[in-house]
Amino acid sequence: MIKPIQQDDILLADIKAARKESDKLHVWWLGQSGFLLHYNGTYLLFDPYLSNSLSIKYANTDKPHTRVSARVIDPACLTMINVVTSSHNHTDHLDADTLLPLFEASPEAHFVIPEANRAFVADRLTCNPDWPIGLSAGQAVNVGAVTLHGVPAAHNELAVNEKGQNLYMGFVAEIGPYAIYHSGDTLWYDSIVETLAPFQVDLAFLPINGNKPERRVAGNLDPDEAALLGRRIGAKLVIPHHYDLFAFNTANPADFVDACTRENTPHRVMQLGEKIVMSAKQ
Repeated sequence: MIKPIQQDDILLADIKAARKESDKLHVWWLGQSGFLLHYNGTYLLFDPYLSNSLSIKYANTDKPHTRVSARVIDPACLTMINVVTSSHNHTDHLDADTLLPLFEASPEAHFVIPEANRAFVADRLTCNPDWPIGLSAGQAVNVGAVTLHGVPAAHNELAVNEKGQNLYMGFVAEIGPYAIYHSGDTLWYDSIVETLAPFQVDLAFLPINGNKPERRVAGNLDPDEAALLGRRIGAKLVIPHHYDLFAFNTANPADFVDACTRENTPHRVMQLGEKIVMSAKQ
């Protein structure tokens, strides 16, 4: 079992202490595709999964979700969150066991989702359907100090509903001087570079677990594709995600490091619970 380098009370203290450095961008990896960001008093949380719900759901089945890493923090401890995202409806990105205690702890937090998923989200969270903020590709919304842009994601297809609204999305967040791309879950698609390059992304969170049909789950970029995409969109820094949670659906971040070295892509592999700080626009 992989142990976080910061966990529970120690991690929580580090998160709260970030307020003392309001002019810097703080980033913590919370596992799987979950990242917490802080800038100038605003806490933005991308796609958190902080429970064991999937391990419980798939116990004693032919597709066990056996954890290989420990949870970094109880979501009920996160009392400071301003904005939360869910990029799509898969449970490791839309988890009631994470989100319900999280929103109870941070009742003023805003929740940004794909508009196409509104009814599903309301059912899973038993919340007012009008409460989440919905986006589709090409749309943007200002939420406090954060501007969130919706971009398409292919997981495995660029799927849309009958209104043409995206079921799978990524988000570009503009906060202070920074542009941050969180991919959600996605494969490479024809217009992905043209969609993202104009944002001049400073920090990109890209999946590396690949697309293997034998897993019987939708796939993602592999390490080589993530490194290439980071270079092609001109990202100042690329951080990998979607690995080291479940034994059956993971990847070796060393392969991503090797690919980034070949592509000359700026990169950083984070440890669970680790914080990095960006003190000036790169």
